[in-house]
Amino acid sequence: MSISYDWKILNTERKIPSGYIFCVHWQCTGVDGELSSSVYNTVSFEDGDINIPYDSVTEADVLGWIWANGVDKDATEASIAARIEVLKNPVEASGTPWTA
Repeated sequence: MSISYDWKILNTERKIPSGYIFCVHWQCTGVDGELSSSVYNTVSFEDGDINIPYDSVTEADVLGWIWANGVDKDATEASIAARIEVLKNPVEASGTPWTA
């Protein structure tokens, strides 16, 4: 099965006087059947870097901004894929040998 990725903008922070976004909270979740893994992070922008008024911004705009400003989309998805692969084929376990 192949992994499907879902990128979401969970929240934004903006300056009230200008209405411009200065911080974005994002999450990417990968799902492969019953298995999933996620990455959550934030990206900050200097005042004026994003010059679209808050009421005019779309989620697609914000995703484009984060990918253009330090969030490596391919590396993030590769990291999630690697975590899912470990879930499929564990390399570590815990417990005690005397309990079933």
